Amino acid sequence: MSGVGGQDGSSVSDEEWERFLRESVTGAAGAPVEPSARAREVERRLRERPGRPEGWRTYSPARPRRRTGWYVMGLVAALALLVVGLFPQQLAGLFGGDEGGQDGKPLAAESGRPREAPGAGSGLRPTLAEPFRGSPAARWADGAAGITVPPARATGWMDTAQVERALRKSRDFLAAAGLDPRVLRGERPTKAIALLNPHQKDVKAYLRTALSSAEPTEKADPLLLFSRFRPEQARLVGDVVKTRGRLTYREGERAAVEVTADVTFVYPVTSAGEGGQDAEVVRTIVRREVVMSWDDPAKVITEPGTMSLVSYTLDMTNGGCSGPTGYFEPPFGKDGGQSADEDRRVDPYDRSKPIDTGDGTRGDGCASADRS
Repeated sequence: MSGVGGQDGSSVSDEEWERFLRESVTGAAGAPVEPSARAREVERRLRERPGRPEGWRTYSPARPRRRTGWYVMGLVAALALLVVGLFPQQLAGLFGGDEGGQDGKPLAAESGRPREAPGAGSGLRPTLAEPFRGSPAARWADGAAGITVPPARATGWMDTAQVERALRKSRDFLAAAGLDPRVLRGERPTKAIALLNPHQKDVKAYLRTALSSAEPTEKADPLLLFSRFRPEQARLVGDVVKTRGRLTYREGERAAVEVTADVTFVYPVTSAGEGGQDAEVVRTIVRREVVMSWDDPAKVITEPGTMSLVSYTLDMTNGGCSGPTGYFEPPFGKDGGQSADEDRRVDPYDRSKPIDTGDGTRGDGCASADRS
């Protein structure tokens, strides 16, 4: 058997040949090893992404966002809404008096007696262009829309539909007595009278005296029910009268449906003989409480569609402080020649208290108004 020779032709011994074959199978110590595919991938990422390496199977959770600021803002907003809901009128007075702003948001309908008087207005005086400027009435509804009519339900001798009709006619009476332009000019309140029970003797006597006599009395004053100005003395500014009030009802005597109206009317007027853009505007403010009884015709002599008057009271500001004349007499000029009780001051826009009737017919005396 011939041997395998080297470069120098020398032969390899049998021991060296066997060691060569053995190392070829098991690998020699210190021999270079080719890296695996995973190792090559890690090495490539390390070269492309400098900085601290991240472990192959490690996980770094996302850092939570800090929401403390949002929580605080939400809490402040909630508290602000609570304060506005509980004290809207006080805030109106603190921040510029939106209560009296001509462009303020209209007030919601009055569904119950207010807890307090409206907030302070801007204090601006009324003008011909803005007759309700600076007044809480700027946010009140126009005309009969400001008189809230409650939902009808069967009461006394009436079913629901009849109560609804009685409530509607009750509001019609208030509109005919306090909003009709002809009545405001001093004409006879024909539409309002047509809704009164013609068989009610005391009311017939009141109407005869109040509307026919040249010198009405405290108890026979047409102003207790009807709003009237002397056309030669005062004229309404524009064609809008602001109102705020509500109707309530209950079962009265002999199963009648008794409707109570509590409504404030605001009339902006100017002197009939004064013209020009700088003409003085005075607001005559009138609050009336009228109790009407829609009687069962089987128990009370009446006519269909008419009601009986139970009571009627009046409180007014800037309507005159002299004896009753049958007309409102706004105090034009510095004091209008009127005398008022400076010790008794009232807020004519405060509807949180009942009318102070004094003698049971008319507001007690002539107080000084805190505002108009």
